[in-house]
Amino acid sequence: MSFFGAENLSYLGIDIGNAGVKIVELKNENGKPRLVTYGYADFPLTQDVNSKQETEDVVAELIRKICEKAGVTTSKVVAALPNFSVFSSVISLPEMKKSELDQAVLWEAKKFVPLPIEEMNFYSEVIGEQNENNKSKDSEKNDLNKVRNLKVLVVAAPKKNVTRYVNIFQKAGLELINLETESFALERSLVGHEEFPVMIVDIGSVSADISIIDKGIPVINRTVDTGGASITRRIAKSINVDLKRAEQFKKDIGFSGVEISQGVPKAIETSIEPIINEIKYCFDLYLSQEEDKHIEKIILTGGSAYLPNLTGYLSSLLNIKIIIGDPWARVIYPIELKTVLDQIGPRFSVAVGLAMREIE
Repeated sequence: MSFFGAENLSYLGIDIGNAGVKIVELKNENGKPRLVTYGYADFPLTQDVNSKQETEDVVAELIRKICEKAGVTTSKVVAALPNFSVFSSVISLPEMKKSELDQAVLWEAKKFVPLPIEEMNFYSEVIGEQNENNKSKDSEKNDLNKVRNLKVLVVAAPKKNVTRYVNIFQKAGLELINLETESFALERSLVGHEEFPVMIVDIGSVSADISIIDKGIPVINRTVDTGGASITRRIAKSINVDLKRAEQFKKDIGFSGVEISQGVPKAIETSIEPIINEIKYCFDLYLSQEEDKHIEKIILTGGSAYLPNLTGYLSSLLNIKIIIGDPWARVIYPIELKTVLDQIGPRFSVAVGLAMREIE
């Protein structure tokens, strides 16, 4: 049910993931987001809704049912393309006119986008600049020989993926007013106005997304095909139990260090190794680009963020501060909902960030 009356200035953040759909409605209350309602529903573990075109009708119908049950009061939607379906890079270009910059971005994009340019939608933003000295024997003229280079964030998404999302929300009877990437939504809900670079690790059902946020911009985005479901499957195989029981073992034991003869902790540790290796790779990649900066902390989110002692395990292994992100930290909500919102918070980080887009 809806917790507050209808308002014109309210927005739905809708996160369509591999495991299901999450919906959050926030309204603008004097420039601050207030929770109106929320809802979610899970897909079967075997259904990959992000890659099957034929599931448009299924997803649209599920969204309609969630909205009806949650009592949403608006039709305006902000949604996100999954990180694995989007290509992004930070490039360096000399200062030039806007029309020339657009053409230069397209030319550079060909180097990292594996699909034909005409099949892509592009977004670019100048996020900073770098000054480099040209070599000169006359040191007094060095200032005159400085070259001003622009740092440009380039994001490319396949047009067919964008069209798919447009179709889903049309069929659901909703108005899609903005479409962005999950990493921008996570930055908005979990990072806010942090001055130092931070890393977000979003461990979902099927995959884990790793982003490094610098001054509000996701400058590095990587995806690993390891998530909560793969951890569950490895546990089930290692101790020969069904998925339901393996899932319970995972939630009960996690990285608590309890010695179990069946080897559950070892199975979990082995399952998460690809994520740890990718985190280390992202550290090295970022430091190779920004030698004078360091990552302040890692923010965990996603359905597996609450695995017992995962924060302690990663902190000791990576020697860095690890926290579980709170997407409700800058949202106004009834105090009696705090316990349940804290429990579901990691799963709703993307949806909350999407709904905040038009408010903050």
